[in-house]
Amino acid sequence: MSGCVWGAAPLLEALGRLWEVQAPLGSGSSASVYRVRCCGDPRAPPGAVKEFVPPPPRLGPARRPGARPPAADCAEYGFRKERAALESLRGHRNIVTLYGVFTNHYSANGPSRCLLLELLDISVSELLLHSSNQGCSMWMIQHCARDVLEALAFLHHKGYVHADLKPRNILWSAEEECFKLIDFGLSFKEGNQDVKYIQTDGYRAPEAELQNCLAQAGLQSETECTSAVDLWSLGIVLLEMFSGMKLKHTVQSQEWKTNSSAIIDRIFASEGVVNSAIPAYHLRDLIKSMLHCDQGKRASAEKALCSPFFSIPFAPHIEDLVMLPTPVLRLLNVLSDASLQCEEEYEDILEDIREECQKYGPVVSLLIPKENPGKGQVFVEYANAGDSKAAQKMLTGKIFDGKFVVATFYPLSAYKRGYLYQNLL
Repeated sequence: MSGCVWGAAPLLEALGRLWEVQAPLGSGSSASVYRVRCCGDPRAPPGAVKEFVPPPPRLGPARRPGARPPAADCAEYGFRKERAALESLRGHRNIVTLYGVFTNHYSANGPSRCLLLELLDISVSELLLHSSNQGCSMWMIQHCARDVLEALAFLHHKGYVHADLKPRNILWSAEEECFKLIDFGLSFKEGNQDVKYIQTDGYRAPEAELQNCLAQAGLQSETECTSAVDLWSLGIVLLEMFSGMKLKHTVQSQEWKTNSSAIIDRIFASEGVVNSAIPAYHLRDLIKSMLHCDQGKRASAEKALCSPFFSIPFAPHIEDLVMLPTPVLRLLNVLSDASLQCEEEYEDILEDIREECQKYGPVVSLLIPKENPGKGQVFVEYANAGDSKAAQKMLTGKIFDGKFVVATFYPLSAYKRGYLYQNLL
């Protein structure tokens, strides 16, 4: 973090504790985000610090009346704005948790305001990169759609508009096994929009696009942006997850503006169906309901949650279980049928696996089913996702009893309920 120069690992004092700044996570025009770890408590979960960095002071004439406020004021305003939103929305499982706020007195350009947030895992943007133009599984799309809609229904009920929903701002929580919304820097209370330019290219609703164009020309839009802009953005995100393609140029084309419904039909026709017994048209119709050009006809988050798409019981693909960390690890290619049938050999292997897995953290439970579903698979429940991630990294490719181990994560909720998926291909 800028200005913290106490050795190779900068330290911060926040909420009565010292935090080691481990790595930068990202930066924007007025803020930077860092991964931090609480010093003196190795079992404490890591966090994320969002620092609103004031720019270096500029020499020159005084600001003219009516001119844009200096960047330092913008950083302070951005901090107060996001803090107010996160404090108001605190407690919802699909919105990033704000732990507290503090001032970093050692920033290079003077004291900077900071938010201490929960540290989340992989973003939808990264998942799209890993999908290699194949698209995400229906299980992952359904999981993401439901989680984000739950968040939107809550924040819209509270009167907030997120106004910058995009793949980079949807992150996976390994501990809570869900997707969460982050970055409320452009959010506003409906009816009190204090930011002229909202949303990101490729995910911007038509009414926001018009408002932005008029603002650049110094004109006022007669159409007010509402919570419907968030549904538009989510519709584009889900379409990208299904197709595996970035759609920025598509949604900015004249063809899209003329007949977006036909383009959506074409995307779904080219992809076919994930399962012949479960057609994808429920997802297609859900996406279309979010992408009406007329914001008055766009589905609300609450209405979208009633889509029949959410009643279909999809199972995760093995790629999903590699990409999305949870506190439960699943080990494949460890036991043979002969090992399962010999009780003495089974018990010896069970003890060996427990001993190996405990090297990475306390093991809460360990299960090796002797019958299908899950026959011969090893399920290891850790106390937290940090331990399971360390174990997954070290155990993948390890040779156990002459066989290469394959280590994936496994949904904690399914494990707790005894749902052991047999075919995850």
